[in-house]
Amino acid sequence: MSDTSTGNGKVVVNRSMSLDGFIAGPGHAMNWIFDFIAPDAFPEIAAATGAMLIGRRTYEVARRQKEAAEPGGKEYGGGWSGPVFVLTHRSPEPPDAANMFLTGDIGEAVATARGAAGGKNLEILGADVASQCLRRGLVDEILVYVLPVLLGDGIRFSSPGLSRIDLEPISSTRSGVVTILRFRVRK
Repeated sequence: MSDTSTGNGKVVVNRSMSLDGFIAGPGHAMNWIFDFIAPDAFPEIAAATGAMLIGRRTYEVARRQKEAAEPGGKEYGGGWSGPVFVLTHRSPEPPDAANMFLTGDIGEAVATARGAAGGKNLEILGADVASQCLRRGLVDEILVYVLPVLLGDGIRFSSPGLSRIDLEPISSTRSGVVTILRFRVRK
């Protein structure tokens, strides 16, 4: 198991979530998030991020959203640009030069992405990738933006079968209609 407490950057699961616990709506829809949060709303989070590790579904949804948005829009957040690693069982054809595709062990994927983060935080996006990281004890913190909406259905915050993980509250703040919760994962 990788020791995530060493080095400057942390491994942070970063999520927007409806009040009823969904991080994506039916059909993996995530556009509802932007009804409450502008893509560049939290520049301090973007500044602290050195790389992202995302799942294939998150990659596909972000790619579709980018294609539907104005040309030049950012896929994963307004003020952030940097390496994005996509954990997948198969790379796309043709390959996407803007993202790096990784296959294999989640611990190796986290180590690769952390190495590219340049001492800053590695942000984890995607329900399955985050659950794999949590199961393996690779996560330092969880950052949740709770949005004032009930979706009723969709992709839950954590995958089924995730065992109990104790968290230590670090902060709770409000920015407009968004409640921002930060937790440290107890190891």
